[in-house]
Amino acid sequence: MKINFIEELRWRGMIHDVMPGTDEQLHNEMTTGYVGFDPTADSLHIGNLVPIMLLMHFQRAGHKPMVLVGGATGMVGDPSGKSEERKLLSVEDINHNLECQKMQLMSFLNFNDGENKAEVVNNYDWFKDFTFLDFIREAGKHITVNYMLAKDSVKKRLETGMSFTEFTYQLVQGYDFYWLYKNKNCKLQLGGSDQWGNIVTGTELIRRKAQGEAFALTCPLITKADGSKFGKSEGGNVWLDPKRTSPYKFYQYWLNVSDEDAVNFIKFFTLLTKEEIDVLVEEHSQAPHLRVLQKALAKDVTVRVHSENDYNAAVEASQILFGKGTTETLKNLSEDMLLSVFEGVPQSTVSKSEFESGIGVIDFVSEKTGIFNSKGEARRMLKDNGVSINKAKVKDDYEIGTKDLLNGKYILAQKGKKNYFLVTVK
Repeated sequence: MKINFIEELRWRGMIHDVMPGTDEQLHNEMTTGYVGFDPTADSLHIGNLVPIMLLMHFQRAGHKPMVLVGGATGMVGDPSGKSEERKLLSVEDINHNLECQKMQLMSFLNFNDGENKAEVVNNYDWFKDFTFLDFIREAGKHITVNYMLAKDSVKKRLETGMSFTEFTYQLVQGYDFYWLYKNKNCKLQLGGSDQWGNIVTGTELIRRKAQGEAFALTCPLITKADGSKFGKSEGGNVWLDPKRTSPYKFYQYWLNVSDEDAVNFIKFFTLLTKEEIDVLVEEHSQAPHLRVLQKALAKDVTVRVHSENDYNAAVEASQILFGKGTTETLKNLSEDMLLSVFEGVPQSTVSKSEFESGIGVIDFVSEKTGIFNSKGEARRMLKDNGVSINKAKVKDDYEIGTKDLLNGKYILAQKGKKNYFLVTVK
């Protein structure tokens, strides 16, 4: 069943600004709308999930989503929200990043069938043979310098300075909208609230140059309740690429959001209905310690971005870390997941040759790895049932050998309940 796009976004809190007439346009016909993605990295991050969700809702409402990958604009750099000039990338880097991002975007939208199937366009295709003189005649003549200077993205940078390259960015993005309007019948541009100035430059260019009418809709920029930046963890950005941010860390990011953020994020980042979310919010209010909202949010987003299998593995890995996992679940973890879960725990290395004849557990946890300061301390802890190897309690006569290796080269030792040590066997 088709949804009403504007109403859907409104109850989810996903509208910041919307141009008058947008709702009527969407009601009158199937409309093509686009979002631009900046090729600054070879992976999208969770900040990009906001415009992706806009496009998903747009397609669910029966409209045609268009993804613009900025092969041309990526060579310029968008000053919106930036306090300093961005380092320009090479053409090779930009093209590599574009291809990686396109592959990620295809897992969120239907590009295969239906009248409103999604489409990818690259603005380099129409800018590559566009000369500078052509551009200042075709675009620059229709937009005044006064109009460009009035934009927040420009005003905020005038004191510190901005290059002509960045100053012209809004004209380049505006021309994108004009080109898509003329060639693809695209009448709506979507984006974050920091994009409003760039987007309306496009609608203005369409009005002046084509005597046409186009529309704009932006969503709020996500902020966290504690004031920290959304999408950042201790290691930096939370990426969609599992090689950059493991599914386990990705899952943990969502699982650990605050109650206040969870109420907002579950509306922004899932396709759950209002009724389903209301039920979850009520359940959560009755027993906040169970983290019902966070678990539902983490599951939905992890499954969509990665897979059901990755989600299940992340849940199992979480249980291992917090004392509920078994030796069997530990053995089932991939090497990447194992290293991701136990990143930051003390680590040591033991020679593989020593394992062929076996190592007594007392020697292993004292002399070989330094987990215990002395054999006497190790014996006392073993006697009190306080030492585990790969999640299994062991006695002082236990022999550690190749049978204990995880992924062929790791052993997880545990002192008490919470002190983990990862030993690499080389």
